[in-house]
Amino acid sequence: MFLTISTTGAPERPATDLGFLLHKHPDKAQAFSTSYGTAHVFYPEADAARCTAALLLEVDPVALVRRGKGKGRGGAPDAALAQYVNDRPYAASSLLAVALSGVFSSAMRGVCAARPDLPAQPRPLRIEVPALPARGGPVLVRRLFEPLGWTVTADPVPLDTEFPEWGDSRYVRLVLEAGTRTLAEALRHLYVLLPVLDDAKHYWVSSDEVDKLLRAGEGWLPDHPEQKLITSRYLSRRWSLTRRATEALELVRLAQADDSDVEEIDNAVEAETGDEEKPTPLAVQRREAIVAALRAHGASRVLDLGCGQGQLVQTLLKDPAFTEIVGVDVSMRALTIASRRLKPDRMGERQSARVTLFQGSLAYTDNRLKGYDAAVLSEVIEHLDLPRLPALEYAVFGAARPRTVLVTTPNVEYNVRWESLPAGHVRHGDHRFEWTREEFRAWAHRVAERHRYRVEFEPVGPDDPEVGPPTQMAVFTAETAKEAKAA
Repeated sequence: MFLTISTTGAPERPATDLGFLLHKHPDKAQAFSTSYGTAHVFYPEADAARCTAALLLEVDPVALVRRGKGKGRGGAPDAALAQYVNDRPYAASSLLAVALSGVFSSAMRGVCAARPDLPAQPRPLRIEVPALPARGGPVLVRRLFEPLGWTVTADPVPLDTEFPEWGDSRYVRLVLEAGTRTLAEALRHLYVLLPVLDDAKHYWVSSDEVDKLLRAGEGWLPDHPEQKLITSRYLSRRWSLTRRATEALELVRLAQADDSDVEEIDNAVEAETGDEEKPTPLAVQRREAIVAALRAHGASRVLDLGCGQGQLVQTLLKDPAFTEIVGVDVSMRALTIASRRLKPDRMGERQSARVTLFQGSLAYTDNRLKGYDAAVLSEVIEHLDLPRLPALEYAVFGAARPRTVLVTTPNVEYNVRWESLPAGHVRHGDHRFEWTREEFRAWAHRVAERHRYRVEFEPVGPDDPEVGPPTQMAVFTAETAKEAKAA
């Protein structure tokens, strides 16, 4: 991961002033330890006419994995290798932005103890980044940097020079040139826009990222035409943080227009929250959706496969429409907790006769599962390794074959909306995969075709127009003998 900053000068203003600004002597090669590797600073050239400082970041992929938590973007099993074999050591990203702020912190703040006059002096600058991931391509690179006064060259990097027909990669070779620009401004632009273009931060984006963005964006971000995109991507699309940053930037813009201080126009009072309704937890919405679907299909004898600690069984017991409820789980510990939750010893005889808990594995056929109106697999399939999924499919759809099967699973596309979920992580450490809507639908259609079911899909939770609902539910209905014969 490599970046160079060059400037030119004259005898009265030598280019080697760059060494004072960066607090790094041109005659020395220096190394700085970071959380993810080693940052090296050296000068390929340094004289009065021209000076170039280079930042080389050696990323340790093992350290990157050890400090991270989760299973890579999407959490799929095939992402395990990608944790160690990826573009992070070679392409500019949030790792390089963090190294810039750490190694050149004084320069970014515009502080130079040895020469206090230097930081405010504009100078010709040329910045080169040989490999920059650009989600949006050269067009987006220009849209981000040109409004800031940079002359931009963003040449696409081909996938393979030996095979031009393969086309271009998502990387560009970036060159930024400015007739006059302070170094502090240039570093702040890079600090914000490098991770924006990469669109994937390597660390959890928390509330203090808003303050970092506002500090680095001071003087240029409030009026940038792509402010909304920059803010959203920099904050990993966490909507509450994005809203907070947008509101702060709008206050700055209004204060500038009114020639006032932000504090003078920020006269908002805290909203009263005592009477506000709290949103219904997704787990509750999921159980409500399952109960509604079961009632709509006339189910009275229901299997809860992978019942866990018995929350759904407890909900079904409250509805007299369900005359028999069976909870099945491979974990005896989970079944013990479920039994404590349900307290069957305190139920009346008729109520306790409605519920049964027993241990069983969904990887094997089980005659005890036959003959039921419906089976529910709520947040179950994502806990299985993909090679074991066909065994579950046959045990439920082929052998047990209830009239209705409900399957719910996380929609991985929605994960960008979870404020507490670090970028690229799955929702639970035990999830072996999380599917997009397209992946889930493709799997469900294959199962339905193989085992003679019809399938429909319902959203659970708020249905976001861009990324869909947080939970996706497939409703399988077994074909009748007449339908099967006609097919």
